[in-house]
Amino acid sequence: MNLLKTLAAISSMTMLSRITGLLRESLMARAFGSGVFMDAFIVAFRLPNLLRRLFAEGAFSQAFVPLLSEYKTKNGEADTKNLVDQAATFLVWATVLISVLGIVGAPLLISLITDPDSQTPESRDATIWMTRFMFPYIVCMSFVAMAGGILNTWRQFKIPAFTPVLLNLSSIFGSLVLYKYTSLPIYGLAVAVMLGGLLQVGLQIPALLKIGMLPRLSMNPLRALRDVGVRRILKQMVPALMGVGAAQVSLLINTAIASSLGPGSVSSLNWADRLMEFPTAMLGVALGTILMPGLAKANAGGDSEEYSGLLNWGLRLTFLLALPSAVGLAILATPVLATVLNYGNFSAAATEAASAPLIAYCVSLIGIIAVKTLTPAFFARQDFQTPLRIAIGVVVAVQLMNLVFVPALGVAGLALSIGVGACINALCLYVLLRKRGIFKPQPGWIMFFIKLALAVTVMGAIGWYASAQYVWTGPQVNGWLRAGLLTAIISTCMVAYFGVLGVLGFRVRDFKRTGR
Repeated sequence: MNLLKTLAAISSMTMLSRITGLLRESLMARAFGSGVFMDAFIVAFRLPNLLRRLFAEGAFSQAFVPLLSEYKTKNGEADTKNLVDQAATFLVWATVLISVLGIVGAPLLISLITDPDSQTPESRDATIWMTRFMFPYIVCMSFVAMAGGILNTWRQFKIPAFTPVLLNLSSIFGSLVLYKYTSLPIYGLAVAVMLGGLLQVGLQIPALLKIGMLPRLSMNPLRALRDVGVRRILKQMVPALMGVGAAQVSLLINTAIASSLGPGSVSSLNWADRLMEFPTAMLGVALGTILMPGLAKANAGGDSEEYSGLLNWGLRLTFLLALPSAVGLAILATPVLATVLNYGNFSAAATEAASAPLIAYCVSLIGIIAVKTLTPAFFARQDFQTPLRIAIGVVVAVQLMNLVFVPALGVAGLALSIGVGACINALCLYVLLRKRGIFKPQPGWIMFFIKLALAVTVMGAIGWYASAQYVWTGPQVNGWLRAGLLTAIISTCMVAYFGVLGVLGFRVRDFKRTGR
């Protein structure tokens, strides 16, 4: 399998997801602006979304995928299918229970992560209602995350990559239509989230049937707990859960801090985070998706050369694509935010407020993507303790940095702390991989970085000069003209970057790699 071609296919699907995601954010900003009710939706959605990342896409997937790859490589089809059935039974019933607890305890949870002075009685009631309504979303997304792990192990990458598009389309429908038919307009977005979750579940079923791995759920979750494979997953989930949980706890703390910085602060941080997800998902998630099955297979087969080669390939692509993305997004922060969000109820002031955390977030882009490249190297070896220790240390470091950066920079300080923390995380992972002899870089890295630096410098100068020639915010600005100019600037920057690399000797064939 050509890994570069597969990466391009996944990134294309992810790009479609992110484009529809940007459209979703633009329509949400236009319809609801950046105020207390938008903050209410973000906080309400953050709780089930956090638990989804914690239990489904986080700890469970990290423990499940390497074990599934091991079963597929060493055990028969019957044992592999039994593992899928029992693991799905456990996951679904566990998330149902968590949903019930979340619905009952929503008022307490909201009080723990928000500043009461930042909310009105109406917005607090809305936050509680939406939290309760959206908590079952984690059941849907847990199944979707598990299905994605199964399909990726069978090298069926396209469906998992396309799946998030359905949530975006549902949210767009909520911003355009559903909000007109709910007692409070913002409730339309909550209804859209649940609709999107159900649609995503429906998309997985035919794909799982095709490979013969559609889980058969049991009404007896205790039986699943007695399965040897499920017990191994649970054992491995504990450190993974703590590691992922540390990052999510840090996110909740940052949400609480942002809510204390004034109305709209949570939204500003959220808009910046959403735009950061565009390059992060297109490259980081795609690389992690491809690397995990390949690394797990290489580890199960004892092929250290393939193992190290996959990591070297992933890191080179990380720097090749993440570095210009970070520089470009920082330089074009205001133009991008204005083009995507500055319409209707989303003012020029809100655009400028969101640009500062976006610029600060750009520090984290290489770190975040590098973490998504390096962490699978530990998980594929079923080593969850090392990333856990690093993650806990990074959480502490981020909160210490918040004490310094937030008083000086406000919301941007939160983003900067997260960014520096991601870079520390990636550096620690890399150092330990090298120290333990797990990863041996191939030669040529110094010249590789020199060439990248030259190309990024040329690209950045062009982007900075071109963006400074136009006023991007304000009611007088034509949206279509703004979008056209931004597209032209980005296109010119891309041509300049890859053109310089081409002159310096970079060729696409140098990054081709075939998975074994």
